Amino acid sequence: MGEVFKLNHCYNMDCLPAMELFPDNYFDLAVVDPPYFSGPERRGFYGSKVSKIGVHRDYPVSPAWSKPEPEYFRELFRVCRHYIVWGCNYFDYQFATGRIVWDKCNGNSSFSDCEIAATNLFSSVRMFRYMWSGMMQGKSITEGDTMQGNKSLNEKRIHPTQKPVALYDWIFKNYAEPGQKILDTHLGSGSSRIAAYEAGLGFIGFEIDPFYFQLEEERFSEHTSQTSLFLIAVAWAVPVLLDTLVNKAYDWNNEVRDWD
Repeated sequence: MGEVFKLNHCYNMDCLPAMELFPDNYFDLAVVDPPYFSGPERRGFYGSKVSKIGVHRDYPVSPAWSKPEPEYFRELFRVCRHYIVWGCNYFDYQFATGRIVWDKCNGNSSFSDCEIAATNLFSSVRMFRYMWSGMMQGKSITEGDTMQGNKSLNEKRIHPTQKPVALYDWIFKNYAEPGQKILDTHLGSGSSRIAAYEAGLGFIGFEIDPFYFQLEEERFSEHTSQTSLFLIAVAWAVPVLLDTLVNKAYDWNNEVRDWD
């Protein structure tokens, strides 16, 4: 298996035959968002074709999505110790009793007020509030019900069922530990991959659509490039700052001696 798939890589292929190559319980956690109906991929635009401020939200019409069969879930649960499956309320399958509710804080929008995930991480219900409706996006994990004022900081939409990175940030912060292995069978926009990267998690993702796979690869590359530039800047600034502090301490010490 190790020769076929590498950790921290993603693959443009069907996830089902891929999962068959993994041993039992290889992944610590699966966070997946499989299609539960055909429709979003056929519209050719996000929400409305043109937003109220004139932003075009076009994307190419994809081949029709199909709901996964029971075989998909059997393989998923075989290769993963724990799972979070979004859209569980649309599937006729016996999941564990735990639930995660994502409140989208979308006001009077015609879209769903929330999304529901099944999980075997716990048997109760947990809620995460984060605004996600068109140009209205949450400010942060801790201020998810507050709209981000600076729209330039909004996540760019590249997929018809895209979920925010903040949602996965919250999941991994609460339900994963650094070094654990994460699986996403329907990678889509790659938000899960970005969050896993930031959390120090091992990650493997699969996306069957070549168009969205390429967009995801570009998005991840751009994100990691920005992170690398930031780290380079920090690496340059820290020695300079330390040198300044040392010089200040040396000057202060000399001034004290002069007083003596």
